[in-house]
Amino acid sequence: MTRPTTRPLRADALRNYERLIAAARAAFTELGADAPLDDIAQRAGVGNATLYRHFPTRQTLLEAVYRDHIAALCHLGEGLLTAPSPGEGLVEWLRAVVAQGSTDRGVAASLMTAMGVTETDVSWCRSAVFATATALLERAQSAGDIRADVTVRQLLKFVNAIALATEGEPGKCEQADQLLSLLLDGLRA
Repeated sequence: MTRPTTRPLRADALRNYERLIAAARAAFTELGADAPLDDIAQRAGVGNATLYRHFPTRQTLLEAVYRDHIAALCHLGEGLLTAPSPGEGLVEWLRAVVAQGSTDRGVAASLMTAMGVTETDVSWCRSAVFATATALLERAQSAGDIRADVTVRQLLKFVNAIALATEGEPGKCEQADQLLSLLLDGLRA
């Protein structure tokens, strides 16, 4: 995990950052995106001030923990922009988003939270996911594979809601896939 910054951190600050990321990942996996931040600081062996110095908000911590996952989803989406079938490219990406979100408890919550961020405070996560989803959706709509009246915001709300609804369920991957198939039936032109 690399820390996005313009200034290199001292060795002790970098260790604290990495311990906070590891502790947050474990806490989010165990307790979900609402894991108490005080507990995360305690798990990392640092004080609350250190946590807030590195991560001023829960959203910034969630994004740091799942940055690599979000980047991988966006990279997959970029590759699917050249898929022979624009609609199937979009479907493959949506399946990956739902699978990632239902497996990693914090990802879906992070994406849902990022969608509510106002335009004056757009997060990296929101920008990257929206750009990827927009490109895939517009390509599929232009090809006539997906209904023209579907917006990217609606699409992302649907897939993240599916991931959130299934993340704690037994057979979550199968349930998420079934729900996504139902959604896709309604999205097709």
